[in-house]
Amino acid sequence: MDKIDKKILAELQQNGRLSLTELAEKIGLSLSPCHRRVRALEESGVIRGYRAQLEPALIGLQFATIVFVTLRDGDKASVSAFEEAVIEIPQIVQAQRLFGDPDYMLHVVTKDLLSFQKLYDERLSAMPNVQRLISTMVMKNVVTDRLYPI
Repeated sequence: MDKIDKKILAELQQNGRLSLTELAEKIGLSLSPCHRRVRALEESGVIRGYRAQLEPALIGLQFATIVFVTLRDGDKASVSAFEEAVIEIPQIVQAQRLFGDPDYMLHVVTKDLLSFQKLYDERLSAMPNVQRLISTMVMKNVVTDRLYPI
């Protein structure tokens, strides 16, 4: 990856809707080489995709929590079963496996507290191999979807 690729990535992070023509102009490259580079970045997996960034509160998701999960067992089958269960719950918008204790940090969004309580009681606490769940409400998002420093 060279300086031109990094310029392409920086521009696309800021505005993924740029046309190839606009992108080529911004980075000072002609259209064909710009297109080849973007395609190569996509095919290599550096660019994973393009999407709209939504405001959760404006689509009815006004309650955010972080749930820390400690598993009973750390063997491969137990971890896999837990992670498969996490993937099946759409209200979990981010899940991270951690070193040490707790084992996971889940970012969960729901409509309201009552919806979270139902999700917690019916799905989160029923996930395989869960020993303990600790949840905390998000008061305020200070940094979200920050661009990667390129």
